[in-house]
Amino acid sequence: YQPIIDAKTEKLVGAEALIRWRHPHRGMLSPDQFIPLAEETGLIAPLGEWVLQKGCQDASAWPENLKISINLSAHQFNRGNLFDVVLCTLVASGLSPARLELEITESALLDKRSEHLQTLRQLRNIGVSIVLDDFGTGYSSATYLTLYPFDKIKIDRSFVSDIEQREDCRAIVSAVMGLAHNLGMVTLAEGVEDAIQLEELRREGCSMVQGYLFGKPMPLREFEKLALQGITA
Repeated sequence: YQPIIDAKTEKLVGAEALIRWRHPHRGMLSPDQFIPLAEETGLIAPLGEWVLQKGCQDASAWPENLKISINLSAHQFNRGNLFDVVLCTLVASGLSPARLELEITESALLDKRSEHLQTLRQLRNIGVSIVLDDFGTGYSSATYLTLYPFDKIKIDRSFVSDIEQREDCRAIVSAVMGLAHNLGMVTLAEGVEDAIQLEELRREGCSMVQGYLFGKPMPLREFEKLALQGITA
């Protein structure tokens, strides 16, 4: 779990669930080393369901002001039962829908547009928040903002990492902040690694941040200690 922080107060507001594989011979593997294989073999959907169930179950024991953010794959959408899976998971875990955020990339929404739109509306109707992940890295980001009911936009780390040195990255971040504000959406910048980046993002009006400045992805017990403190270490 990687901490998500309020950009103004630096208080802990939640976490993103990030999966790792503890391989018996190769050690800890990052998603890019096994997710493609899971997609090829068809295991990505049950794996995604397990992450959803485990994340909601873990988060149900956290302080009620903390949210859990979980990534969804295109395969989970295409199975056609996403709403039922999420609803059953919430009931089983006892987690309030208002504490669950589901992150979606543009690539997950390319096919079956009308079906996906209906699913997202159903999820929002029960209180789940919908987040557009990796904003600005695709070809039709602005179009997707008008088509789908997003609550939050995540600004990709590629823009954040160069915000200090590159005027074009700073301009893109500023434009996204203004767009999100006008559309009534919350913004979250990922990949924040130093205080200068944080200050730049604050100046532009960013709502939330996550990155190594506040904490690397950590095991459940370590995050729970942080959650009890209510602030970052």
